[in-house]
Amino acid sequence: MSEMITADLVDLDLSADTKEAAARALAKRMVAQGRVTDLEGFLADVAAREAQMPTGLDGGIGIPHCRSTHVTEPTLAFGRSAAGIDFGAADGPADLVFLIAAPAGADDAHLTILSSLARQLMNTEFTDALRSAREAATAAALIRGDEAPPQGGAPETASAGEGGAGPAQGTAGAPQDTAAAPVAASAGAAAGSTDPAPAAAVEDGAAPAPAAAAASGGTPFRIVAVTSCPTGIAHTYMAAESLENAGREAGVELVVETQGSAGFTRLDPAVVAAADAVILAHDVPVRDKDRFAGKPTVDVGVKAGINRPAELIAEVREKAARGEASAPAHGPATPVERAGDSTEGYGTKLRKWLMSGVSYMVPFVAAGGLLIALGFAIGGYKINKAPSVMDHFLWTQADSWGALLFQIGGVAFGFLVPVLAGYIAYGMADRPGLVPGFVGGAIALTINAGFLGGLAAGLIAGGVVMAIQRVNIPAALRGIMPVVVIPLISSAIVGFLMFVVIGKPIARAQKGLTDWLGGLTGTNAILLGALLGLMMCFDLGGPVNKVAYTFATAGIAVSNPSDSAMKIMAAVMAAGMVPPLAMALATTVRGKLFTPTERENGKAAWVLGASFISEGAIPFAAADPLRVIPSSMVGGALTGALSMGFGATLRAPHGGIFVVPLIGNPLLYLVAVAAGVCVTAALVVLLKGMRKPAPESTGADPSAPQAAAPKETKQPVAA
Repeated sequence: MSEMITADLVDLDLSADTKEAAARALAKRMVAQGRVTDLEGFLADVAAREAQMPTGLDGGIGIPHCRSTHVTEPTLAFGRSAAGIDFGAADGPADLVFLIAAPAGADDAHLTILSSLARQLMNTEFTDALRSAREAATAAALIRGDEAPPQGGAPETASAGEGGAGPAQGTAGAPQDTAAAPVAASAGAAAGSTDPAPAAAVEDGAAPAPAAAAASGGTPFRIVAVTSCPTGIAHTYMAAESLENAGREAGVELVVETQGSAGFTRLDPAVVAAADAVILAHDVPVRDKDRFAGKPTVDVGVKAGINRPAELIAEVREKAARGEASAPAHGPATPVERAGDSTEGYGTKLRKWLMSGVSYMVPFVAAGGLLIALGFAIGGYKINKAPSVMDHFLWTQADSWGALLFQIGGVAFGFLVPVLAGYIAYGMADRPGLVPGFVGGAIALTINAGFLGGLAAGLIAGGVVMAIQRVNIPAALRGIMPVVVIPLISSAIVGFLMFVVIGKPIARAQKGLTDWLGGLTGTNAILLGALLGLMMCFDLGGPVNKVAYTFATAGIAVSNPSDSAMKIMAAVMAAGMVPPLAMALATTVRGKLFTPTERENGKAAWVLGASFISEGAIPFAAADPLRVIPSSMVGGALTGALSMGFGATLRAPHGGIFVVPLIGNPLLYLVAVAAGVCVTAALVVLLKGMRKPAPESTGADPSAPQAAAPKETKQPVAA
């Protein structure tokens, strides 16, 4: 393995003024060294990762990073900016920028070294040395670990460095060992392991224990922590290092499990059992979270673990002092909340709870809807009057097979509302919310409260369980809480509220919504189609798209949907097909306006769009949102309006062109789709054609990025 960073990958005078321009300048150096094969494709992957969460860290550090198929080997590029570049950190712009590029299939050794760099960034001597470096070669050597920071670093870092310095220097001629030197330089990293962080954390967490015990006259306070981020390369290990350092300063015994890209090694069950408290700093679901049940827990985003570890330690100690158990099975932390930052407002959490239910409901909608539609196609539109196939089924009769498919689909549809309610409650309160959620959803069906009743039942069930979980329970009773007490009490409360208090008003509201949909005609129907088309194309499979899709599927999620409900479903599916098909058409007719990667993505977009997978347009929208998204919305609105105006109907909630035989007015429906696709493709081609080329950017010599960097800052971010 070649060195991950060389002097050619260092720019000590990075003059970019935006994070996009900085990434481009550093990425060009990677291209020049043969580390990146497609500049635009790689930058699109960097931008997609940046969109998930800002990569700026307190202390003037920016760490844009991604895993990409356009990367040939794990690579670091470093830039130092005099003016600073905004990467979204709370304390201001970053002057140290590390662009981390990992191949899509990077092996564990590579990821170990990348994680070691992330840990090094928590060492102030290391960052100070980079700020004062005068030569690119010096900076590269510091990052590789070939040179130690001035003054020998912090005591714990020096200690670890002494342990690994000899071997690292003794094998300086071996590129693999040289590249791995940061592992020895970072506190406690274990070279050669699948995931060094847990072992490192144990050593670091256990090291101060004797001193802490001696100082306090007893056993030190024990904390176990888990860190993780979407990519699992940088933030995961930086949060671990930050928590370990804060733990040493606080005199507590803190052990971290890093759930990173290289996999993870579970904490010893004995260590977990002996822990007094738990800190979860993560932006993706914590694996095997139930291990920490019944312990005081602080659950936050991964950046909180980097930026304010001392506060988290103090907070969890206060919870332990109060006897407050807030771990997964006994606290408000939830699978959906785990995906976001702890500072999210209630509105954001509510949206995530609802989307949790919808995401589990959609497969039932798709399977049930397609089966019902096939039943009608085979057996005719009177198939819903057929007797049960248990009583009458002839193997050689098409009507019998149509009735069979229709009745299977009807059974699948019977799960929609319970599944919706159950998994909304699950999103709020984890597994204890499932039972009252499903019970509430079933009651909603019983009282004809329908989809709205399921929404209400899920939210009520989750809220009731969360309230029960906040009650301090004696340790002896905690074992039966999730399997007996919580299901019993929560189901009784939810059932009472749904049957006696709110069920009838919700049922009346559901009937009013159904009647309103049934009365939509003329201009109102066309305007609704345009609005749904706009929503379907706004975020291409995101929350707004899902709201429109859920609204449509709710209308047909009955055995005998109204004509208006089927028109809405048809309009929503037609609009959702527009963006990927339009991008495919645009790359075909004007390929020169797109990068080679985008042209390849355009080929796949034909199939994705035809299958009603709006996400097929995401690579184009991520690379050029200001041109692609508005164009898609215009085409989607046109298609939705035309579909409603033509009176096209659809019983199936999914399938794209493959369910055209099940569509009412199929020819006009295809005309509506084609019109939107052509309009969107024309707008994208027009807007991209109006973009002025920048010879100084495209013709810049990759070997001289310092000269090209000022010109790069003039380029539009989305260009």
